[in-house]
Amino acid sequence: SSHEHKLNFKKSKEVCLSYIQDAMLQKQWKRAAEFLTFYIESLEKDFSTEYMGPSEIIWRIGTEILCHHPHSSMKEFNFFTEQMKTLGVKRYLKVCLEHAFHLLCNGLTDEAYQNLSLAESWRFGEQTAIQDKEMKLIQAYRGLLDYYSWSKQKNILLEHGQDGFEDFSVEQEMHSCFRKAAVNLKEIIKIPGVWDIFVKCYVDLLEFYGDHNEALQVLNEYAYNSKFPANPNAHVYLYQFLKRHGESKKSLLSALKILHDIVPSHELMIDFNTMLQKSKKRKKRQLALEVIFAALDYASWKENVKAWSCLAKQVKQIVISEKHLDWIKQEWTSRKDWWPAFHFSRYLAKRNWQENERLSYEKALVAGILLGKDCKYFKYVSHQGCKAQVKRFRILKRFVNKHNPVYLRISG
Repeated sequence: SSHEHKLNFKKSKEVCLSYIQDAMLQKQWKRAAEFLTFYIESLEKDFSTEYMGPSEIIWRIGTEILCHHPHSSMKEFNFFTEQMKTLGVKRYLKVCLEHAFHLLCNGLTDEAYQNLSLAESWRFGEQTAIQDKEMKLIQAYRGLLDYYSWSKQKNILLEHGQDGFEDFSVEQEMHSCFRKAAVNLKEIIKIPGVWDIFVKCYVDLLEFYGDHNEALQVLNEYAYNSKFPANPNAHVYLYQFLKRHGESKKSLLSALKILHDIVPSHELMIDFNTMLQKSKKRKKRQLALEVIFAALDYASWKENVKAWSCLAKQVKQIVISEKHLDWIKQEWTSRKDWWPAFHFSRYLAKRNWQENERLSYEKALVAGILLGKDCKYFKYVSHQGCKAQVKRFRILKRFVNKHNPVYLRISG
């Protein structure tokens, strides 16, 4: 019957799709291509299929197969993509954008630019307004390629100077690329979202032409506008810009403080700690200790010599002055149950000593203060250092033994 035929047909399509999925998961691209061919042929006979579903499936699966198939060529990929553009008006701009990405990944920059330019001129009734966001993305990526061209022209001028007609033509081309890039990049970063690469390129353009106020305004908007999602990179870019232009220490610390609140394990926490330690204000020096302790809570920092050196330096200063031991105690209280196994085991002492003597020295100093002279890490490293007749390890051992009462006060 007609009903049974439809049910069997639907079931066979689902089975075919599962075979395609299985082949793709096992990276059997030839087999996946064969099943996709069967699937497309079956759709041609299926008059009940909804228009939206199949073209989306074929586009996604077909693109993935062509990207990995051993006998796939750029010519075939381009042909397939053009076919997909005609299958679904609602996805036209998305397919164009993906096509441009594929061309860029294969080094075909000019072709990608042409593809984006054609997509930008596309119009289809009400769909043009509905796909406004996709159109802005198309324009933004074309702006990114204009920036790329501008950057190449700029490097030519910087390398060869500005003499002669040839350089004048290069400069004219560079300014033309700048105008086109700036217009499109400026538009995309007005929309709330994560636009890191677009912001960086736009700021680079503005800086090159000396428009520092506009660049700073863009970065402040990107970092502090509540409509934008929380983004650590926004504060990194702002900090780097402020540092390049010699802005006040207060501005730099403000940018890094927010970055610390969002990502306490960020690599710039070394800069933050160093700046805070130099401050004359007690609160900032206390924050410096908090920052470096927080960074070392993360596994990625376990063997960071600079971080351990910063902590060792500040801990040593506090111990010698016998002021603000409560700062150390406050940080250590929440960590004393897990830091010993995480940082100061005998196994780590052996490994650190073998791989990096300076790291083992800095860690041994911190371990000796926080866990006392009987700490496994401190005992092993100081013993090996003295055995190797390295003078600073003898001094380290005497220092920790002398200040062992500090450990009792901290752990108390």
